[in-house]
Amino acid sequence: MDKIKKLGFLIGRLIVGLLYIFFGLRLFINFKTMVQLTAQKLSIFPEFGVFIAGFLLIVGGFTILTGFMPWLGVFSLVSFYIPVTFIMHDFWNYHDPQMKAQEIIHFLLNITLMGSSLMFLAIPEDAWVFSISRKRQK
Repeated sequence: MDKIKKLGFLIGRLIVGLLYIFFGLRLFINFKTMVQLTAQKLSIFPEFGVFIAGFLLIVGGFTILTGFMPWLGVFSLVSFYIPVTFIMHDFWNYHDPQMKAQEIIHFLLNITLMGSSLMFLAIPEDAWVFSISRKRQK
């Protein structure tokens, strides 16, 4: 059973890490559009906000994917989720029920993803099979 758990954890890391890298790259690929959307909520330096958001997602995805300093990835993802969730998905400011419902869903999804990111902290680094950190220790 131990091998099945390790394989499941490795596959999960690959999926989650690649997904975060994809989302981070998407922010850069669609930079102009993302800046315009961000400017509607963040009037000061929206370009900087989008750049930092993409960077944090890529760092988080890379560390989870490779197992290299996963605590840094968790820190990056939490640093992404806190401002993005509360600034971009401010459902309490919407009056239209449909828009409010949509923002509540995005808000709760981000909170859930942040919580799942924090769970990576409970996994000891030596349990991260096929990780860069583990290879360097041997």
